[in-house]
Amino acid sequence: MTTVLTRKPLFEGAEWNFELLKKAYDAIEEIGVGEMGLNIYTNQIEVITAEQMLDAYASIGMPNMYRHWSFGKHFAREEVLYRKGARALAYELVINSDPCINYVMEENTMTMQLLVMAHAAMGHNHFFKNNYLFQQWTDATAILDYLRFAKEYVAECEEKYGLENVEAVLDSAHALMAQGISRHPVRRQSRTDKQERELRRREHEEATYNELWRTVPRSQLDEKPATPEAKEAEAESNALGLPQENLLYFLEKHAPRLDDWKRELLRIVRMLAQYFYPQRQTKVMNEGCATFVHYEIMSRLYDKGLITEGSMLEFMHSHSSVVYQPRFEDKHFNGFNPYALGFAMMRDIKRIAEEPTPEDREWFPEIAGNGDALGTLKEAWANFRDDSFIMQYLSPKLIRDFRLFHIHDNTGSSFVEVKSIHDEMGYRRVRKVLAEQYDTAARDPDIQVVNADLSGGRRLTLQHRVRRGVLLDKDQCDRTLQHVAHLWGYRVKMLEVDAETGKVLKEHEALPLP
Repeated sequence: MTTVLTRKPLFEGAEWNFELLKKAYDAIEEIGVGEMGLNIYTNQIEVITAEQMLDAYASIGMPNMYRHWSFGKHFAREEVLYRKGARALAYELVINSDPCINYVMEENTMTMQLLVMAHAAMGHNHFFKNNYLFQQWTDATAILDYLRFAKEYVAECEEKYGLENVEAVLDSAHALMAQGISRHPVRRQSRTDKQERELRRREHEEATYNELWRTVPRSQLDEKPATPEAKEAEAESNALGLPQENLLYFLEKHAPRLDDWKRELLRIVRMLAQYFYPQRQTKVMNEGCATFVHYEIMSRLYDKGLITEGSMLEFMHSHSSVVYQPRFEDKHFNGFNPYALGFAMMRDIKRIAEEPTPEDREWFPEIAGNGDALGTLKEAWANFRDDSFIMQYLSPKLIRDFRLFHIHDNTGSSFVEVKSIHDEMGYRRVRKVLAEQYDTAARDPDIQVVNADLSGGRRLTLQHRVRRGVLLDKDQCDRTLQHVAHLWGYRVKMLEVDAETGKVLKEHEALPLP
């Protein structure tokens, strides 16, 4: 392809200043918003040092984070690795907020500043604002104010109740963050909505009522009256909203011995866990979107003559490192690189929309050859999460490019079985199995509160629904249950139950420490 230089380069060399950053951002925004039609929050670019970036790492990437000893421990570890050259730092960090905060390191060259602004301020920003999970679960306009409140509240509690007491509650809350998420959004109904729903229910009953149903004999089970104990237990479960999947929420609302300030600390940790929930489900899509956007913007800047060949070579070197996928026998292999898989799928969707093969037309008749690659990508970015995105858009070509196949490893057998190869059934099976690996519902243990016995001994009973025979790690489970017992204040029991048969496979118990 012949490159036509139409304008003077924005910069030459590695040095940068704030005026040049503003000029570069304007050029990026002209392409990202003006040409590509990205829908973004207002951007706020902040330049920080390597030490500040390490500090941001340690505090789970959030500004104005409250203090906790674990953040300092994480900071010390990351700093040692960084100083020894064993680990590099991210070139940027972006916060899902309005305005969208983009941290860039002062050690970056001007080319890298251009790249990370295109990646974060355009790509991540657009994904945060438009993906349905972020719209359902997060309020970008409120998170910064809430973090300021959380930091001030934790500091006040430390001063009033003592550092050790506050950290003990936060330790237990942090241990339960993965079980502090409500995975099913509940639409809040007004009184008018409830009245209309009740009216429709009564109208349906009247329209379908038939006197003959009164003559049908009832079963022995229906005729057997419930015992007072059973009625009391059922009433208590209904009052507590059991079963309850959000363990932190249940403890916050119903733990008998928790002081009000401790309940508020649990709520702070629970809100943070909920805030990060969409990001856990969209790692491939989020990074794929941002990488695709920065690749498009940098390519268009080069085509317009706004960056030099030297800058383009520096960009390509960095970009190639980011999207590199180690082979499974490589010592650095740790599963799929989300940048590699995400970017490859975004580029593949563009190819299918613009230059489809007969195979593409067979597998993707809705998008093949539609000529609107960006429109197709924007729809996918808005309406899917990682598992559904892979299930919908992973093509046979990419399966061949990544040389994917499915191996079934049965612990009871001395050999493994190749279940899926490169044929039509194999492609569909590989796509399904890979999608399941990104399904948080399949990865996370299904643990629920099933009984609290507040009218009796107050023993809290949790249930883990075991899938595919995979039990919880005993040591980790026992340590976590100790944190639950610390917050609940009484004995805690965990039942591991087979999800299909209901058979109890294992039991764990913990008592609060004196």
